Amino acid sequence: MFFINGINIVLLILIASKGRDEYIMSKEAINIPKSVQLLFKKNLLFAIIYGLSLILFPKITIAQSNIIDYTLETANHQEVLSNKESKVINSKSFSLFWNVDSTHNKQFRYRIIPYEKGWSSWSQKNTAAFFNLPEGEYLFLIEMENGQTEELTITIDLPFWKHPLFYIVAIVFFSFMTFGLIVLLFRQRIKKISQNIEAEFRKTFKIKQKAREKTVGTSARSVKAQARIRSRKYQRVTVLFADIQGFTKIVEHINPETLIDELDRFFFYLDGVVEKYNIEKIKTIGDAYMCAGGIPSINRTNPVEVVLAGLEMQKYMKDSKVQQDSELGFWELRIGIHTGPVISGEVGRKNVSFDIWGDTVNIASRMESSGMAGMINITGVTFELIKDFFECDYRGKMPIKYKGETDMYFVKRIKPYLSEDKAGVFPNKQFKIKLQHIRFGDLEDFILRKLENELMEGLFYHNKEHTQDVLTQIEIIARGENVNSEDLLILKTAALLHDVGFIVEYDNHEDNSISFAKEVLPTYFYEDYQIEQVVELINVTRVGSKPRNYLEKIMKDADLDYLGRADFILISDNLYKELNLHNGKMSMDDWNKLQYDFISNHTYYTGTARKLRQVNKERQLQKLKVLVTN
Repeated sequence: MFFINGINIVLLILIASKGRDEYIMSKEAINIPKSVQLLFKKNLLFAIIYGLSLILFPKITIAQSNIIDYTLETANHQEVLSNKESKVINSKSFSLFWNVDSTHNKQFRYRIIPYEKGWSSWSQKNTAAFFNLPEGEYLFLIEMENGQTEELTITIDLPFWKHPLFYIVAIVFFSFMTFGLIVLLFRQRIKKISQNIEAEFRKTFKIKQKAREKTVGTSARSVKAQARIRSRKYQRVTVLFADIQGFTKIVEHINPETLIDELDRFFFYLDGVVEKYNIEKIKTIGDAYMCAGGIPSINRTNPVEVVLAGLEMQKYMKDSKVQQDSELGFWELRIGIHTGPVISGEVGRKNVSFDIWGDTVNIASRMESSGMAGMINITGVTFELIKDFFECDYRGKMPIKYKGETDMYFVKRIKPYLSEDKAGVFPNKQFKIKLQHIRFGDLEDFILRKLENELMEGLFYHNKEHTQDVLTQIEIIARGENVNSEDLLILKTAALLHDVGFIVEYDNHEDNSISFAKEVLPTYFYEDYQIEQVVELINVTRVGSKPRNYLEKIMKDADLDYLGRADFILISDNLYKELNLHNGKMSMDDWNKLQYDFISNHTYYTGTARKLRQVNKERQLQKLKVLVTN
């Protein structure tokens, strides 16, 4: 560098010398003014000074002519800019790179106004990055070692979609749209849920309604709440008359208020007993109490239930002897019971009351009047209906007007093996199960009547006959497998109810059958654990369900008993027609293949079912194989 500057000085001196020689020659030839001579001397002096500056301050002198090139880069754009240029960008973040056409200026510092108040530190790096600057105009300044400062004007002008206000508006808009969509979906969901709830409610109500549509007449409580009720005849009703022994004489010696209090306490207890055993109170006349079982709900168990109520009434009177004072004396009760047909209806116009009439009522009254205090006197008809539950003593015959003679018995107690207590008043679990088997007959009549009258059209397989077949086969297999009395009751109940759901709808009939069972079985005095067992047995009849216990195996075998019956082809054709009607069309070839695959994978779980049906099932399988092969 020093060598170059020396050459420059020599050249300047030569130029100046040459200029001086030319000047002297021209001066000799021409007379030159003094002002021109003075200008020449100044130029010569300037050349000498400039030459010395090149030698003494080479960097400063050269830097005066430095040129800077910029490269501006944003997230999606890169552009080369020249010095002093202005640039508008649409990004809040950018980077700057610069190059200087000199090797002397190796350190820089910069600032951007008004974003930064001070200069950056001196550094050799030739880059600067800025992030998230607000919109506006910025002046980028860069200073070099020689003190030279250059500037670049950068304007940030964001498009409308990058403005904060746009984001706020967009967020509000999309929030509103999202909220509206959520509200719309929520309303649709609520509507769908409401429709499902309404449909489920209607189905539940329908099930409840059908479960309560028993064969009933008019109860004493409903008479006053209704208009004129037509009379109704019942074929088997058990009537009980109870009367306090010697009540007429007792009245003569007792304070009236005390007497009324005692009668009220006495009748209040009797009302509780008859309600416990599902017996209908008819009326009280003085000290006489009349009730009847088998009305308004018709049932087979009313003779047993009325006698149980009579035993509890007598026990109450005996227990009351300890508590009665001398003024009241010892009250003793005579009870008479008879079973037979009666006619029920209303009596009176202003004060309407419910009553029953017939020979049964008269005979029951005769049994009471001819009985003994502390005893229950029943007729031979009632005895035949209860003799498996109670111990009775034969009394002989009594003449009945226009009826001849009737046998009479005193009921002593419940049979010991059926009694919970030593006195033989309260029944044990075995007694209740035995009674439930009789009550099952009422449930069977009720369900079969519904299947006959209320099933939808097109049920060629799942009909009343199928339920009866399963019920019959349940009893055969269960007795063959030596199940106990309670398990037999549970199995028969499940078999009876497993297809009752078809009276509600075709789809999900098992669920409807379960709901129906839960609704109707408590009215037939089934315990909660018994109802749960029935539900599990209904569940196992679903297609593809596997039995988990012995009762479920029996239920499964009874439900698919037709696979090994001689009339399998006929039953199978009925099932084919039903499925085609309700679940879509299926060709006979597809049906035969489906049946063949199903029977091939089927097995009977109990030994009794295998003995009865396995051989014939294999024959049916061979017939289907021929059909499928051809």
